[in-house]
Amino acid sequence: MVGKRIKRVGLVTAGGDCPGLNAVIRAVTRTAINDYGVEVFGIEDGYIGLVKSQGHLLQNHHVSGILSQGGTILGTARGNPFKEAGVADGDYSCFHKVFKNLKLDALLCVGGDGTLTMANMLFENGFPVIGIPKTIDNDVMETDYTFGFNSAVSIIMEAIDNLHSTAMSHHRVLVVEVMGRFVGWLALVSGIAGGGDVILIPEIPYEEEAIFERVIERGRVGKKFSIVVVAEGVKVKGRVMGAEEKGRIKLGGIGAYMAHLIEDATGLETRPVVLGHLQRSGPPTAFDRILATDLAVRAMDLVIEGRFGQMTAQKGNSIASVPIARAIRRLKTVPRNHHIFRSAEAVGTSFGVKKL
Repeated sequence: MVGKRIKRVGLVTAGGDCPGLNAVIRAVTRTAINDYGVEVFGIEDGYIGLVKSQGHLLQNHHVSGILSQGGTILGTARGNPFKEAGVADGDYSCFHKVFKNLKLDALLCVGGDGTLTMANMLFENGFPVIGIPKTIDNDVMETDYTFGFNSAVSIIMEAIDNLHSTAMSHHRVLVVEVMGRFVGWLALVSGIAGGGDVILIPEIPYEEEAIFERVIERGRVGKKFSIVVVAEGVKVKGRVMGAEEKGRIKLGGIGAYMAHLIEDATGLETRPVVLGHLQRSGPPTAFDRILATDLAVRAMDLVIEGRFGQMTAQKGNSIASVPIARAIRRLKTVPRNHHIFRSAEAVGTSFGVKKL
């Protein structure tokens, strides 16, 4: 594709929504049109919409005023695009048809691990693709941060701030269940920022006695309440809490389970609080607006340079690019030697274990 004149690019947002997606749509559209004279075709409802050729051309007026809006104006969806197109898995004829019908010279794919995995599959089968990392979980490798994470952390932190007053007033233990299917970045960072007393993440198997001791010890020193922050993917006896729905485990219930466990063991009144989809709702923070814009502008530059199969990434103070294949080789989990644990333990935070 190097040297080919790019006339039109497709832009798809797939997977779960999060703050900052509209900042990407805005930045891609304005950079393409104003800097390169390239058309942008906005794909509606993710890869499912792509195989149906759903969407419309984006103009500057379509993206005016959307920077501060959460979600995605293009819509998003999860599912199997091959199944939706009525073809066998791995039959890319449906994508060839769409690229031809929509006259796409390249496709920008915005999403997390699942979206980027599909993007890499397309690239390996000859499609000109660029990836832009998005997820509130911050679990994509090869980038310091993904947009959406900072916004979600801020929302959870504010919720924990607000919950302190009712926990304190009623002398209760509140167990706040937050998102985090496989990794604990969200619970870890928001829990520390919100002053959580106990933080439980998937990477660190908890010890029940350590949790009970921390809560009881706070009572001994006059703290008649506690805030426990738990990621939804924390396992109980080796299994996550949840129920299967459409072939995927819908997580939920660890907060209620922990609340029951703590109340039974300590005698302290304990209540679960599930923040749910509130965590990925609302306007993006300033950090996420800028990061999303930076990643999107660089993605459009890569298209013009013909450097396909790449994902834009934040590396320190720079915006770089890395092969999508490298970014999806595994999830970015929380390492036990991360400096944040030392800081948290120094101010009295427990991670549900007697010793890290």
